[in-house]
Amino acid sequence: MRRLLVRIAVLGAVLACSTAARDPILVPEISQHEVVVRTGFTGADLLLYGAVLQPDGTRAAQGANYDIIVVLKGPSQAISLREKKRRLGMWINADNASYRSAPSFYALASSRPLDDVTDAKTRAIYELGLDWLQLSPIGSIEQSEQDHFAAGLVKKRVAGGLYRQDETGVTISQGVLYQARIPLPSNVITGRYRAETFAVRDGRVVASATSEVTVAKRGFERAIEVWSHEDALLYGIAAVLLSVGMGWVAGRLFALA
Repeated sequence: MRRLLVRIAVLGAVLACSTAARDPILVPEISQHEVVVRTGFTGADLLLYGAVLQPDGTRAAQGANYDIIVVLKGPSQAISLREKKRRLGMWINADNASYRSAPSFYALASSRPLDDVTDAKTRAIYELGLDWLQLSPIGSIEQSEQDHFAAGLVKKRVAGGLYRQDETGVTISQGVLYQARIPLPSNVITGRYRAETFAVRDGRVVASATSEVTVAKRGFERAIEVWSHEDALLYGIAAVLLSVGMGWVAGRLFALA
C-alpha cells in the first residue's frame, strides 16, 4: 500500500499542471510482482489493487460511478484439441482443431456483472469475459465448429482452475480505491503474466492501465527445467533410468518385506 501512495503522490505532482482531459487515470499495483514456483507449490493469491484519480491527481469526482474490470492473462501458447467420439463401441479421436495462440491462464474480476457494465462490442474489443477470448485457429474451420471447440477449451480450463470469471470480484471503496483477489492454481505455467485494469463509465472504457507478474522457478527446479529444454535427449534418458531404478528399488523392498 505504501508503494501505491507514493505512486499516487508522484502522479499527482506531475499531472497537476494539466487538467484538459476529463477522463480519469488509473494507478494499479499488485501485491507481488514475482511468484516463485518450488517443489510442493500449491498456488498463490494475488491482490490487484489501485486508485481511480482525476487527471490532476485528485480523487475521482463524487458520483462519478466508475466500474472496474481487472483481467490477468498468462503467456499465450499454441494448442491442439481433439474430440473423442464413441464409434463401434470404442472411444476414438474424431474431429480436431488447432490454435496458434490461447491464453494459458485467464482470470477476470469486475465490480458488477459485465452485461450491466458494457456492451458486447466493447467486450469483444478488449476481450472482457470468457465468451470473448480471441483465439487464432490454424487452417480453415467452420464458425460453428470453431465455437464448439472454443467452448470445450474454456470448459476444460475452467475445471482445471486456469480460467475463471468473477463478476462481483472487485470491491470499490469511496469511489476511489479498488481491489480484487485472483488465485493462481498450482498448475500454472511459468512466464510473464499481464494484468490489465479498465475503468468503465456509462458503458465506455475511459481509462486503462497494465502491470506485470512473473511466475518463475528458482533453484533446483529451475536447473531441471533449463536442462530439459537445452538437452532434451539426455534429460529423457536420465528420467527413464531414474524411473527404472526407483522401480527396481521398490521391488526389492517389497520382496524383502
